[in-house]
Amino acid sequence: MAASYPDAYTRAAMLTLVLTRHGLTDRSEPEQHLGQGIDIGLSEAGRAQAAALAGRIAGERFDRIVASPLRRAMETAEAVARGRPVEPDPRLMEMDYGAWEGLTYDEIDAREAALRARWVADPEALACPGGESGADVAARARSFLADLLTWAADRPAEDPVVLTVAHSTFNRVLLCVAVGIPVREYRRRFTQSQANLTVLRWPTGAPPEQARILAVNDTSHVAPPGVAPWEPSPGA
Repeated sequence: MAASYPDAYTRAAMLTLVLTRHGLTDRSEPEQHLGQGIDIGLSEAGRAQAAALAGRIAGERFDRIVASPLRRAMETAEAVARGRPVEPDPRLMEMDYGAWEGLTYDEIDAREAALRARWVADPEALACPGGESGADVAARARSFLADLLTWAADRPAEDPVVLTVAHSTFNRVLLCVAVGIPVREYRRRFTQSQANLTVLRWPTGAPPEQARILAVNDTSHVAPPGVAPWEPSPGA
């Protein structure tokens, strides 16, 4: 029996958002909280991941390529863009981790384990000390999606496709916004590995919260030998 979908998703023009995370950096192992304060570029392994992603989607059409202005995201976007323009958008920057910037999970627990436990329980409401909350990041993500959908609505005959290169926490929060999941669940419900492929789609006129998920965290192009493509990569 054929699957039944709402008419809006079968007859309307569509916006497709291809979402990825930047590649590895020299501070990805052990995993650290790289937010907005440490602007580091890709490592050799990260550049290889970006090249693998570029090869995976080399034949696809992208009407726009938008990236966080942080170096690790811009370098990944430029590798994929292969000379096409990349639009930096500060709304796509990683969560501001404040006093936790550059620290590993163990280092944070050694300093303020009780606060971190409260943050893990509800990262939407509680901000990192001196930084952002999940709700703050969600406001940026929702603004970006709303503007993107408005732009796409002016191109109903084109079915535009947009590639966005951002960060782990930002992407997971955006996914919560896009499918109407409480933002406090982003750490529990979604994974965003480096250079993955995540794909969302909206019919023209749909609000940011009504995306359809086509793919999430596809890493088959970067998975090391012997590691299943659905397993998080090191440093993820």
